[in-house]
Amino acid sequence: MNKSFVILIGIDMSTIVKTYDSVEEIAETLEKEIGDTKSALGDYLRKLDSIRNLAEKSQKIRDVVMKLAGKKNGNNENLGQVEVGGLKIILDPNPYDELTAIEDAVRSHQEYLLVLQKAREALKPLDQLGDTEGLKLMVIEDRGVPQRILIKPA
Repeated sequence: MNKSFVILIGIDMSTIVKTYDSVEEIAETLEKEIGDTKSALGDYLRKLDSIRNLAEKSQKIRDVVMKLAGKKNGNNENLGQVEVGGLKIILDPNPYDELTAIEDAVRSHQEYLLVLQKAREALKPLDQLGDTEGLKLMVIEDRGVPQRILIKPA
C-alpha cells in the first residue's frame, strides 16, 4: 500500500550581508521579493480553497459514517503524527492535516508580505540621498528584509 505523508518544518531566519550601489537598487530588490511573495501567496490561497472544500466533504462523510455506526465524533487525534526533535511528521494525512499545513503557509506568507511592505515604506525617506555615486550601501538582511543599512565610501 502506498502511503503519503506531510512534513511540517518551521522556517528559520537567515541573516546575510549584501552590497548595493543605490537605494533604488534596494527598493527594486524589495519589490521583486514582494511580487514573488504575492505570487506564492496566491498559489497557496488557491490550493487552500481546493483543500478546504475537500476537508469539508471529508468531515461530512465522517460525521455520517460515525452517526450510522452509533459512535461519538469526539476523538479527532491523528494517530499517524509523530514529533521528532520539534519536527512534526504526519503519515497518511487527512484533508484537515493538509488544510492546516496550507493555512500555516498562508499565514506565514501574509506576515512576511506585511514585513516586506513596511521595509519598503521605511526606505522611502532615503530617496532624499539622491546620487549615491562613490558610496556603497551595505545592507544586513534577515530573510530578505533589510534590518540595517551601512553607508560607506566605495
